[in-house]
Parts: sequence; structure tokens; C-alpha cells
Amino acid sequence: MEEPRETFSTSEGHGGEIVVETHVVESTESASHVHLACSRQHCAFPLDGDALCVWSTQDPSHQPLILRGHHRPVTAVAFGNAHPLLLCSASRDRVMMWNLGECREKMLDGQPPRGTVLHTLLGEVLCLRLSPDDRVAAVCAGERILMLDTELKQVCGLSGFSGFETSVWLWDGCSHLGPGASCRQREARVPRPGVLPFPLAQGVQFSQSRRALVELGRHRGPVTAAEFCPWQTHVIISASADRSFKVWDRRKGSLIHSSSVLTASSLLSLVLDPGSQQLVAGSADGQLWVFSLAEGHHYRCVTRVDLRKQRDTFSTRKLSSCPEDSRLPPTKEEVEETLPVLSLAPCECELNASCLWIGSSAGLFIFNLANFELEAVLHFKEFGSLSIQVAGSCAMMSRPCGRKAFCLLSALFGKKIALLEVDLAALLRSQPRPGMGARLSVLPSSGVLPTSPLYFGPIEETSAKLAPQKRSAARAIVKDQPLVFHSKVASSGYTAAPRVTMFSPKTNVQNDGKRPSKCKNSYRCKDYPLESPLPSKLSRQLAVSHDQAAVHCVQYSAGDGQRLACGLANHLSLVFSADLTGTPAVFSGHSGAVSTVCWSHDGRWLLSASQDGTLRVWSARRQELALCLGKDMFPRPVRSAQFYYLDAFILLSSGPEFQLLKCHISTGKDDVRRYKQKSRCTPVLKLPTTEAVEVTSLSAVNEFYSYLVLAAGRNRTLEVFDLNAGRSAALLAGVHSRPIHQICQNKGSSFATQHPQAYHLFATTATGDGVKLWDMRTLRCERRFEGHPNRCHPCGIAWSPCGRYVACGAEDRHDLAGGRRLIRSRECLLHTTAHGHAGTSERPTAVSSTCAVRFL
Repeated sequence: MEEPRETFSTSEGHGGEIVVETHVVESTESASHVHLACSRQHCAFPLDGDALCVWSTQDPSHQPLILRGHHRPVTAVAFGNAHPLLLCSASRDRVMMWNLGECREKMLDGQPPRGTVLHTLLGEVLCLRLSPDDRVAAVCAGERILMLDTELKQVCGLSGFSGFETSVWLWDGCSHLGPGASCRQREARVPRPGVLPFPLAQGVQFSQSRRALVELGRHRGPVTAAEFCPWQTHVIISASADRSFKVWDRRKGSLIHSSSVLTASSLLSLVLDPGSQQLVAGSADGQLWVFSLAEGHHYRCVTRVDLRKQRDTFSTRKLSSCPEDSRLPPTKEEVEETLPVLSLAPCECELNASCLWIGSSAGLFIFNLANFELEAVLHFKEFGSLSIQVAGSCAMMSRPCGRKAFCLLSALFGKKIALLEVDLAALLRSQPRPGMGARLSVLPSSGVLPTSPLYFGPIEETSAKLAPQKRSAARAIVKDQPLVFHSKVASSGYTAAPRVTMFSPKTNVQNDGKRPSKCKNSYRCKDYPLESPLPSKLSRQLAVSHDQAAVHCVQYSAGDGQRLACGLANHLSLVFSADLTGTPAVFSGHSGAVSTVCWSHDGRWLLSASQDGTLRVWSARRQELALCLGKDMFPRPVRSAQFYYLDAFILLSSGPEFQLLKCHISTGKDDVRRYKQKSRCTPVLKLPTTEAVEVTSLSAVNEFYSYLVLAAGRNRTLEVFDLNAGRSAALLAGVHSRPIHQICQNKGSSFATQHPQAYHLFATTATGDGVKLWDMRTLRCERRFEGHPNRCHPCGIAWSPCGRYVACGAEDRHDLAGGRRLIRSRECLLHTTAHGHAGTSERPTAVSSTCAVRFL
């Protein structure tokens, strides 16, 4: 055995220690396709074919433990989960159980370690798993799934021993593993004796016991992986080369669920995550399938991930984060390599999310189950001093502290086996992070710069200087004169007493010192009902058009939420009351479909943008046009438009740029030219995207002062602009698999209180790629939500005013926030841009087909 040697990272200039090769050994036979085992204290692998070697991961200086008892090459190894630590191994001739504590004591005493034979002649075993209490072993022998009882029981009424010392009699019994268990053993349905075809080996003891061997069922191909469910210990899940997985109830011996064919290649690995209650299956062609095992989800597929595409996206992000002078030139000939998912294991790291280790032939990957993206990549070829560059089998384990991880590798083209110690903290630090150092914040931390397009100038100082000048001019024109009452003039009216009392004040009114409001509203401002249940029943349905025109967008009025604006495909904009009663207000004037409607912060104005290339601002009270911007101002049709900076600006996107317009809106007319309106709009800033691509979505906060603007490009990029500096602040590439069609920020509501940090969250959605939740401070995707059908149509999303829920449309005509499909995240508050509804105890949701969704 070779001495341990260290391997340091030299790739990309990272000088910190990432990988240490603590053990390496060369066996006489290859173990490239053997299921290896790795626990928190030990790792085990077959050595020289029929022997087992156990290394200590806690103290590498410990002498390896060699266990001998098999006569055929070992094909599967698995550690137990309880105390004392057990090790189960299988070959074609037998399945054995080893107590590692007793084996090490015997080795220190100079005696050969002994194992217990559980069963014999089960065929080629590809996978072994022990139950959480180590009482049952799942043996995957060929196409069969066998449940083997590992507990020793007393022998009762067995006969057949003939006194031979060179042969051993074995008894196969059919007993129940649980109430209602059904035994379907094919080879022996009645206990019968059998003679081993080989002599008793040294270091092997056969337990004279009656064991339970139950066949749960079969696959159509060899069973390659099996896992016990941690939160339902009677449930076991198996995967096979027939490209499907099955869920079994081992107590009843029945099949619970059988999946369809998932992929074109065999399934090789399984892992269950107790936190999210999800099943992750890996295939030989590098595909990851995530299924939900939660109650009522019916084993639905959450998402499918292509590991090679994720690796390429991660490499692109890594290349873009490096300085241009340090980038390596691209190679002309690159061999396209496959990344089979050889092994899956939980990863306990510093990230605040459930992560998995993915072991492949080319390297190790850390996969985030919250956003379904890679967090770290470790390629074996980037560490030239490693003994194994291409792995045939692997097993991973992370320590509870989250700083160290161990990986046991067997070479694909050789006979070497190595143990790697990975520093998780150093590995994560070496990975690229988008937006590192940007320190963006939706909430402004400083004042407006004098060079900013948002700067209005010293208004207060100017007004203070002009006031004395006006007073002095008034004094120069009109002098103070005494006021004289001419009582002798009859026409003055002072000679006679008043005949009629013209005004009599009401002195008996009790208003408790409160001034009466000029706006008479029929509602009271109440806090948003945070604890009320989500809407699950349809309260009202209304056809907005007789010609069945599609509704492209909806939005509740800001502040009170008493009005709902809709943009239709028949060139009209309608404004309904919040309860969809009464006659709607009609705003006509566009010659194309209305693509965007937006309320001003004070609720006085309604903005609409159409595919005819015009933008109009309407008076919401008078139903009158206040401002019209034509095609002469915009090179291309306006895709997105909104009020910005507390109604001081209009923000819009047209083609590859977005514009900032300073506006003064009024319904008055010019005194001389009565046909001309007093409203005016002045372009302040035109800012193109970095790669000059068309802007597909635009978002900014209008509820409070904020400098940041989010823009999505046709090339699947997301760019953050800082209007205080007047430039681009960050650029994210490959955000979705398709261009983003909506960016939705958590803008809060005046009727609900949120934590200040919650305003940094925003959501994006793309057709066929689900919903992603982002944090503005780190520009990281914190959560990803899938499972709703969204393949062809751009379905809308919306935040709830409380910042706890998100609603999104779906092609199956379901609203995913209003019923059975609720997207909820207490850790990261993913939700909608709607406004609080005053004076109600429920939260109705307005849904216009699947294109637009809004909370009220």
C-alpha cells in the first residue's frame, strides 16, 4: 500500500488546499463497477476480489482492516445506520454481515475477524441497503428485490445434520417481516437442507437460525439501486436498468407505485431528502430526475436536470467571472464526455439549503435541491497529482460539521482505489459567484448624486431665494393704505341690519376633534389579514368581452386595491371594481392589443401600452386621455411600461434599450390652443443593454424610492441597472433555459408590514422553465419552483402583499396560489406584487386566463 500523499489545487490560481488523497491502493482485480460504501467513520471496498478492506476516515494512521470470507468477487458493500456499526457485503456465493467493533478487537488480539453468513447463492447482487434500524437488509439480486432479516433467532425443530465437519447445512425459511407479509420465494417455499459446494472458509461462522427471505417483486431489468425511506421506514424504493423506479411496502409485501420509463439509459443511483421529501434518481446518460414524495403529490415529477448542460453553464459563469487576461484560450478539439450519475449522497455544507453530492466519472458536483443548480464543481483532471482521473465507481460522505467530506473512488481503466478528503469550505470559496462585490440593494443607502438622472436640483434653495424677490416687487407696486368704511353711503349696505341670516354654524356636531375627509370612501383602511386562509373557491367569474378577446394583463390599483384594470386584445382597457360588480369603465384609443396596464402610486392615473407602438396615460376618474406618446418617440413597440420613482418618471422598454421619461401629467388644456394638453413628457435617459438585445421584461419599484431597475434580454440574460450612477451594475447570463417573459419584485403593500430585507427578493419566470426566486444582494437563485404545466404560453406570476406566497398561472387552467398547488417558502418569502385589500377578511385572487395573475 502506498503512502498517503497530498494534492493541492492549482487551477484558476486557487492556492488553497481543496483535495487531499489520504489513501491509495492497487488491487489485483478491478472494482470499477462495485457499489462502494462510505460512512462517517469508515469506508469499505473490495480488495483483490474476494476480500474487504476498511479504512478509517477519522484517523488515516489506523491500520486498514482486512476481512476475508467470500469465495467469489465482492459486488456490493453497505454500512449500517445504528450502533454497533455493521458492514454488509455480498457476492455470488453469499451475503455476509460484519460487526466492525468485534472484527477490530479480534484483529488486535491476533485472531482472524469473523463474519456471519446471512444467505447464500442469491446470484449477482448489485446493491445492498440496510434499514434505519439495521434489522432488515434489502438485497438487489438480478431482477429481484429480496428482503433479508438480519436479526439472529433461536433454532426450532431443524434437523438434517449428518455429522460432517467439512460441509455445512443451511436452512432457508419463509417467515414474515411484518403483519400481512407475503412470501414469494421461488427456489424454496418449504424449509429444506442444502450442502454448500465449497468447504468452510476460515473467518466465517454460519448462524444456525431461521431467517426471513421475502421477495418483494421484480423489475424488467437488473436492480441497480435501492433506498429505505427515512420518514416512512416501511417504504423502500428501487431503481433498475429498465429505466424506471418502484415504491414498495415491505410490511405488506406489495407494490405502491411504479413509474413510467424515464430516460433512454439505465437508472444507476437513488437518494431521498427528508427535508423536502423528494426522491432524486440519476441515470447513466447524466440525467437527474426529482420527484415529490409528499402526501397528496402522487409521486409527480418536479423537474429534470441535464448534468452536462448544468456543468457547461457553470463553466461559462466561471469563465465570465475571471479577468480577461487570465482566461485560457479555448481548445480547438474538445471530446464530448458523458457524465453518468454513479452515486448520490447528502451533502452537509455551509449553504442554507439541502444539497447533494453527485459522483460522476469526471468529477464531483454539489447540487442544490432548492434551486436545482450546481453550487460547486470538482474535476479530477484539474488536480493532476490525483491517482484516479476517471472514476468507475464512487461513494461520498459529509461530516456533520459541514467542513470535510470524503470520497472513495475506484478507477474505471485500472485497478486503483483511492480515498479523497475534500475541504468543503475551500471548494465553495473557489467557485464563481455571480454578482460578487456588487453589494446591490433595493433600498437606497445614500442620497441622489448630482450627476444622476434622478436628480431634481436644489428646489428648496431656489424657492427660498425667489420668495423675498416676489414680496419686494409686490410692495413696489401696491402701497399699504388704511381701510375706510363709508357708513354714510346708502349703497354700501352698512346702514341697515341684515334681513336674512345667511349662515348659521352647526354647534351640536360631535366629531371628536377629527376633520371630515373630502374623499368619501365606503371602506375603512385595515391591515392585510395575514392569518386568513388562501382563496380556494371561485367567488366570481366574469366575461370581459363578447368577442372572447384575450386578457393580456391585469393590475389592482395602488394603495386601496378597490379597482382592477385589464388590458384586452381588442384594443380596449377596462377598469372594474374589485368585486367585479357594476359596469366597467372603458378606455379606448389604441389600435392594437393592450400589452401593459399600470396604476400610478396615488391611483389617479392609468398607464397603458399597446402593440400599436403608442403609450397612453388616462385619468382614472374622468376616463379622459391625459398624455399620448406616439411612434415618433420609440424606435420599436413598447413591451413594458410603468410609473417609477413615486410617479416622478415613466419607465419603459423599446427594443434593445429602456428609456426614462420625466413627466408632468394634467387633464387641463392650453389657454390659447385649446386642442393641446398641458401634459408634457421629457426624455431623461436612454440606456441600452450590454449585449444590445431586445428587452423582454422590465421591473422597478414605484412604491418607494429605489435606484435599481431590472431588465431581461432576449438572450436569456438578466441585467441590473443603477440609475443613481446611470450605468449597468450587474449582468447574469443563462438565467433561464428560455428568455424571461416576466420579472416580479416584492414591492410590499401599505396594508402589510414586512421585514426590510424581504424587499430584496424578486422572481423571474420563463416558458417551460418554472419560477425562480432571487436575492438582489447576492444575485443568487435561492429557490426554484416547478411542477405546473407551462410549456407554450407565457404564464404570469404575482406576489402576495404579505410577502409569503406567489401565484402563477398554468396551462391546465389552474391558479397555483389559489388552491391545491401553492408555492410557499417561509425561509425566502417568495410571492406577489399585489396590493392589500381594505376592509375585507379574505384574500381574493383575480386571474385572467394564464397570462396574468394578481393578488388582492
